Amino acid sequence: MYIDAVDLEVVKSSLSGIVQEMQNSLFRTGFSTIVRESQDASCALMNAEGEIVAQHVVLPLHIGAFPACCGAVLREFQSDIAEGDAFVINHTYEGGSPHAPDICVITPVFFQGELFGFCGSIAHKSDIGGPVPGSCSGQARETFNEGLHLPAVRYQRRGEPNRDIERIIAANSRTPELVLGDIRGQLGADRLGEKRLNELTRKFGRERILAAWERLFELSEAKLRAGVAEWADGRFEAERFVDDDGIDLGKPVRVHVVIEKKGDHIHFDFSGSADQTKGPANIRPPLVQAACAYTLMSLIDPRLYVSSGLLRAFSVTARDGSVLNPRFPAPVNTYNPTVHSVVEAIGAALADAAPGKVCADGSGSRSIIIGGRNTYTGKGYVQYEILAGGSGARSMKDGVSAITVNQSNAKIAPVEIIESEFPTRLVRYELIPDSGGAGRFRGGLGMRREYLNLEDARFSIRSMRHVIAPSGTVGGGPGGKGALVVNPNKEAKRLPTRYADYPLKAGDVFQLDTPGGGGFGDALARDPARVCHDVIEGYVTAEAAEETYGVVLRNVEGEWRVDEAATANRRARA
Repeated sequence: MYIDAVDLEVVKSSLSGIVQEMQNSLFRTGFSTIVRESQDASCALMNAEGEIVAQHVVLPLHIGAFPACCGAVLREFQSDIAEGDAFVINHTYEGGSPHAPDICVITPVFFQGELFGFCGSIAHKSDIGGPVPGSCSGQARETFNEGLHLPAVRYQRRGEPNRDIERIIAANSRTPELVLGDIRGQLGADRLGEKRLNELTRKFGRERILAAWERLFELSEAKLRAGVAEWADGRFEAERFVDDDGIDLGKPVRVHVVIEKKGDHIHFDFSGSADQTKGPANIRPPLVQAACAYTLMSLIDPRLYVSSGLLRAFSVTARDGSVLNPRFPAPVNTYNPTVHSVVEAIGAALADAAPGKVCADGSGSRSIIIGGRNTYTGKGYVQYEILAGGSGARSMKDGVSAITVNQSNAKIAPVEIIESEFPTRLVRYELIPDSGGAGRFRGGLGMRREYLNLEDARFSIRSMRHVIAPSGTVGGGPGGKGALVVNPNKEAKRLPTRYADYPLKAGDVFQLDTPGGGGFGDALARDPARVCHDVIEGYVTAEAAEETYGVVLRNVEGEWRVDEAATANRRARA
């Protein structure tokens, strides 16, 4: 059925609005700081085949996760899905959740008694069991070390809840009230999506909505292909490395891509990547596909409408048994560093094909997890924080400081929330001078957070780029490395990039430094006035200004000023 351009735009905007309303509902009804403050969750609308028809991007990886999770529901319940049903799934291998803490809630949408589509939400859970609080062990050797796994199971039947499922989930969590509260918030967001989608369908009619969905698929694919067609044809190759897998310390994990581009077709071949790892650095193919889609969108047009049509515009090969296509039950829970490496390997490979579009490497992702039992309430708690670093510099701009990068799009929880909900105090929170990679355009700065622990607890970290620095591009310098140090002013202990279950004592202090972003271009070509401004703002030290940028500054009556003659001489010598 035909739908005209005006109605198509109205439907498109309405679908985006529905998903945004679902997400607002989820964020405002979330029980955990993970959902409520960090917003580590997203929502989507899907057709009856499980393809995404609308996703407002919070976490780009979920463009691959939602169809895989919905596909698992369809395989298991195809002939037994009724109005008012709801399903939950978090199994990485049977569905598409990035890791087990990301529980997906899916509800069917019926229109006039016929299955019409699905609403979905994915949100990270504070704890679903396993050997360590937070369920994200950096030393996991198989998925069975990563907490409770749910295949596609029915959570509600015609609106009636399955209390047995809730009892099983609660019995496997150190924070059952938070986990169940967040799941119920997801269900509420899905139900809101059902209502709004039915209202939209009644307004335009079932056939016109279906026609709009198919047209949106076609447009997403066509726009992505048109962008690819503008690039140079050829074979492009690059690689990035993850520090290690948490088990084989000191052994970097290779992510290698060969890109074949001809006309409007582009193929990503990751066959040269490392074999699947012993530790939890592996990722599944739905995330590889999502990372490719995200990178193409970033290079072509970040405002592209997000639908499964984007996934039709390219092809991917991920070798079976590799770190990007592991065999069950290989561990996957600290997947994000590997995804960042996929994104930045693609960017590096396409730097010549799409000049000026690619930025330097960013800080990657990291989270800290502290678990224990609160002395005052007697209840278990899990303090889970997503922390940011510097983004890579771009062809015309500096990187951004203390911001999540690439697909890690969550927020940093406010200090006031952390201190009011958990037995900890923030004693330092600041940018790290000179941590941004030097260049004509400077990388964003990493940040330092120092915590005073008030009760005995168990600490875990999953991070990246504590060993291998973020790369600069077009001659730019690398960003600063990250670090995690316990009791930096006493008997300091430096933890590896991934670590699980370190015993923190009351009174212990730990300091997390996050990496800075890489620089873009020659540092000696940076405008001296900008270098002076960086020194005034505390982004760059005066010593680094002269040593790295060749800019000599003088402090005149308390103000930094560029010594132009000395700078010209210094740069000429360099």
